[in-house]
Amino acid sequence: MAELEMISADQLDEYADRRDCLLIDLRDRWEYDAGHIKNAVNMPYDDLLAHVCLPKNRLLVLYCDRGSLSMVQGKKLAAEGYRVVTVVGGMHAYRARQTHE
Repeated sequence: MAELEMISADQLDEYADRRDCLLIDLRDRWEYDAGHIKNAVNMPYDDLLAHVCLPKNRLLVLYCDRGSLSMVQGKKLAAEGYRVVTVVGGMHAYRARQTHE
């Protein structure tokens, strides 16, 4: 079984341009449309596990608003054999980091 890895919001940009990663925004569509991480796709939390075509050959990088929902989904996907990274603090921590740079 694959393990769930957690990263800080400071590390998130490192994954945005990697070809071996799929960034998944778990927030509602309106939140995603208001602003999201570069190259991220929107798969709202309730819909994620319905996407049976998630690639097992790519690292899934999950984020939500504050990190708790991505951790829950990340654990489920890791249990199914996916390689998963989740962002501690989610988009809230990412935006906070940007305002303090």
